[in-house]
Amino acid sequence: MKNIITILTLVLIAGLSRLIPHPWNFTAIGAMALFSGAHMPKKWLAFVAPLLSLLWTDALLGFHVTAVYVYASVALITILGFTMEDKVSKLAMGSVLSSVLFFAITNFGVWLSQDLYPHTGAGLLNSYVMAIPFFGNQIAGDAFYIGLLFGAYHLLITYVPSLKPADQHSFS
Repeated sequence: MKNIITILTLVLIAGLSRLIPHPWNFTAIGAMALFSGAHMPKKWLAFVAPLLSLLWTDALLGFHVTAVYVYASVALITILGFTMEDKVSKLAMGSVLSSVLFFAITNFGVWLSQDLYPHTGAGLLNSYVMAIPFFGNQIAGDAFYIGLLFGAYHLLITYVPSLKPADQHSFS
């Protein structure tokens, strides 16, 4: 139980990255989903934790028409987290994949749900092209917060033995 509370706390705190001043798209959204999927011992809670973090920060920031696409991308990134291990190569790949998933899904949502671009193939392509300047911050933010969350968790379970899970990769 202590481990679940620790993971949940880290994910909810990561959501605060949305509330502090930051460059566009430099937040922990993808990182908290990947981390939750990788470490939460209960699959259902692995989804609830990052979605709850988004929900409470959206309640403060304001809801928007593309929120459903953000939430869907977080759910898919959580599933990706189920395959993660605390190995640098896997985390690096997970970081890039989570950034790409978020970029692809949320910008598709912008194209589909708003009138910023024509609802044509060219309009969809234009919506992705126009979002490229924000993609660098997405990649950097995911990499930074993945390192922070996975690193903090590793330090906690290393130096606070009562937090170490019996089976660290059990996703029951």
